[in-house]
Amino acid sequence: MQIQFHGAARTVTGSQHLVSVNGRKILLDCGLYQGSRKASYDRNQNLPFDASEVDVLVLSHAHIDHSGNVPNLVKSGFTGDIVCTYATRDLCAVMLRDSAKIQHYDIEFLNKKRAKQDLPPIEPIYNMEDVVESLKHFIGLGYERPYQIMPGVTLTFYDAGHILGSAISVLDIEDEEEKKHTRLVFSGDLGRPDRPILRDPTFIDSADVLIIESTYGNREHAHLEEASKKLENIINRTCQRDGKVIVPAFAVGRTQELVYRLHKLVEARDIPPNLPVYVDSPLAIDATGIYRLHPEAYDEEVAQFLLGDRHNDPFGFDMMYYTRSTAQSKELNFLRTPAVIISASGMAEAGRILHHLKNNVEDSRNTILIVGWQAPNTLGRRIVERQPKVKIFGEEYALKAEVATINGFSAHADRSELLEWTGRIEKRPSHTFIVHGEEEASLAFADTLRREQGLKNVHVPELGQKFTV
Repeated sequence: MQIQFHGAARTVTGSQHLVSVNGRKILLDCGLYQGSRKASYDRNQNLPFDASEVDVLVLSHAHIDHSGNVPNLVKSGFTGDIVCTYATRDLCAVMLRDSAKIQHYDIEFLNKKRAKQDLPPIEPIYNMEDVVESLKHFIGLGYERPYQIMPGVTLTFYDAGHILGSAISVLDIEDEEEKKHTRLVFSGDLGRPDRPILRDPTFIDSADVLIIESTYGNREHAHLEEASKKLENIINRTCQRDGKVIVPAFAVGRTQELVYRLHKLVEARDIPPNLPVYVDSPLAIDATGIYRLHPEAYDEEVAQFLLGDRHNDPFGFDMMYYTRSTAQSKELNFLRTPAVIISASGMAEAGRILHHLKNNVEDSRNTILIVGWQAPNTLGRRIVERQPKVKIFGEEYALKAEVATINGFSAHADRSELLEWTGRIEKRPSHTFIVHGEEEASLAFADTLRREQGLKNVHVPELGQKFTV
């Protein structure tokens, strides 16, 4: 069996891992690489393998850095099944269409600039028709329901607790060449225990080969209650100076958790009950609707909260507004009173958040609240680094607004939580591969697994590196 790492190798985005066994090929995830625009476009446009040779795609969850290049895979000749959980399929139906829409607008804007420079136009990586075609390949699978994806290979999904529908993928493989059974475990993105809304990540009892994420492999998160307190303080001090809190947030996962936490703060009167909260993202609105469709995924905390909440909706309260239309979004530019505006994208690279940043970044009364990891070379990272000037829509703006960060809302397990999860694997892996982390975090986590848990053959793959196991 061979594994080749085509993405999320010594970086966090673009998850793609190709497993070759018994003369067939299984792709684990097919995500978009996110970074500088030119590098991202070239890398995402040109798949590093022959799509027509891939037999099946196993999709861990719907985040774009894991699912976003699926339409290009199908467009490039893939004809097999895309196997994921039911909720992941539902989310991909809205997220991939949104991705195509963003590409269309980005390319349209870029081609206007290229035309002025007498350069030929370029095409989006995929369009809406490609998305619709790719959705025909999806097959939904419930948690803990073994399913044979090809002769000699059985897939079982376990709850990863990261976002709705996220899964740990366990492949039980009868290796014909080696005449042995091999259990390959791909963590996908591991969530955190004791977070609201979703259940805790499932512990796996055995693994021969482990592919595990390491986003926070060298860091610890603040306690969740500490994060909620920090959110409360940021909102209250911004309100006191008549400012707005602008939050770039991923439309799936982070937005729903923020809304739920704000709901709890309002109910407890820890923030002003008359403070308007706007979710200005059609994708986030659609995703929140899908969250409402899957109450079977909720944990006990949300179940208990709903029993005592008069709204009977974890994602809705009196001053909560979902703005879908462009006209509604533009109206937010004229707000002259305190408000919270949550908008996508989470790394501030596209979407309506750019307009809100443009209109608010130069006002020192306002706060830009960063609640998730920001990839290098993104606007979100430049804001976190507090660069004095930032470019938005090609124009420079002075960064005068307060910049606040809360890492405690991360949907990724931190160092201790990752070690707790790997420590519960009773049959220890003979090969472990560390992916989905910046190089420093991945190398540090690999070293920790060797030293503290005695794992052998722990590798941090380079992009494109191939291993035989």
